[in-house]
Amino acid sequence: MATRRDGSPSLRALLLLIVAALAPAGCGERRPATRKIVVIPKGTTHEFWKMIHAGVEKAVAEINASGDRDVPLEAVWKGPLREDETQDQIEIVEIFLNRNVQGMVLAPLDRTALKSAVAQWKKARRPVVIIDSGLDGEPGTDFATYVATDNYRGGVLAAQHLGSALGKKGKAIILKYMVGSESTEQREKGFLATLAKEFPDVELISSDQYAGATEQEAFEKSQNILNRYKDEVEGIFCPNESSVAGMLGALEKADMAGKIKFIGFDASEKLVKGLREGKIHGLVLQNPIGMGYEGVKALMAALDGKELPEYVDTGVVVATPDNMGQPKMMELHSPDLSRWLKE
Repeated sequence: MATRRDGSPSLRALLLLIVAALAPAGCGERRPATRKIVVIPKGTTHEFWKMIHAGVEKAVAEINASGDRDVPLEAVWKGPLREDETQDQIEIVEIFLNRNVQGMVLAPLDRTALKSAVAQWKKARRPVVIIDSGLDGEPGTDFATYVATDNYRGGVLAAQHLGSALGKKGKAIILKYMVGSESTEQREKGFLATLAKEFPDVELISSDQYAGATEQEAFEKSQNILNRYKDEVEGIFCPNESSVAGMLGALEKADMAGKIKFIGFDASEKLVKGLREGKIHGLVLQNPIGMGYEGVKALMAALDGKELPEYVDTGVVVATPDNMGQPKMMELHSPDLSRWLKE
C-alpha cells in the first residue's frame, strides 16, 4: 500500500480499499445486485453539503420506492474533507471511473482542474451531471447537464438587499471566497456589477481579499479586515457558508455584530441564529436538497438515454429576520435532514 511520508496510507490507497467492495462479487453474475452511481461533492464538512447529501438520498429513496427498475439504486457519497483539496477530488473522480459505478454527479472544486478527469468519464461513455459549481465545457457535449443555483442572480439579490439596507449610500466590503470556485465567483460578479450599477453612492473600500476554504481562515481574514476598516465599514457581503460564519465570528468578537449591515450566502445553524438575532440582515438561500435531488434524477435520465436540458435552475431567494419564519424559508434554511440521512 502506498504511504505518505509520515507512514500513513495515501488518499489513493485508502480509496482503493473503500471502493474495492463495489466490484462485482464474481464473473458468473449476469447483472449486479444494485445499480450504483457516485456523488462527489466539493467537501463534506459544511452544512450545505449535508443538505446536498440529503437530496441525493431523497431521490434514491423515491426511485427505489417507485418499483420501476429491476435492481435498486445505490448512490455512493465520497468527497474531500475540505474545499481546497482539489487534487484529492481529482483522485476520487479518477478512481471511481475504474469501479462498477455507472455514472457520476460532481460538484467540481475548480472549473478548469477537473475538466480532464471528467473527459475520461465521457470517453468511457459514463454520463456525468455537474451540480452546484460550473465546469469548463458545454452541457450536453462535455457532460450531460448542469444543475445549480443561478449564482450570478444570487449576487444581484445580495447587492440589492445590502444597498437598500444601507439607504443607497455608505461604505461596504466584499470578502470573496476562493479563486477557481465558479459558483462563488459568479456570486461575486453579480454583486459587484449590481452594486456599481444600482447603488453608485455605495463605495467599496475592500474588494480584493479572499476568505479561504475554512471558517477559521475566514475568521482570521475577517479580523484583519475589520481591524483596518472598523471605523469606516457600514456594510459587508460574504458569498458562502464558511466566509459568512468566519465574518460573523469576527464581528461578534469586535462587538460590531448587528451594527454593520451584513448580507451572507447559504445557511447553517450558526448563520440562522445570527439572522434571528439581527446580527445578519439577509441570507441568500439556495436549494441544496433540491440540487442533490435533481442531480440524481438527471443522471438516471441520462443513463436511460433521455434528452436533458443544458441547465436546471434550482432557485435562489433572500431570507430576512422578517420572513425567515415562513414555511418555505424554513425548509431552505433549517430542513429536517433526518428524513433522508441516518446519523
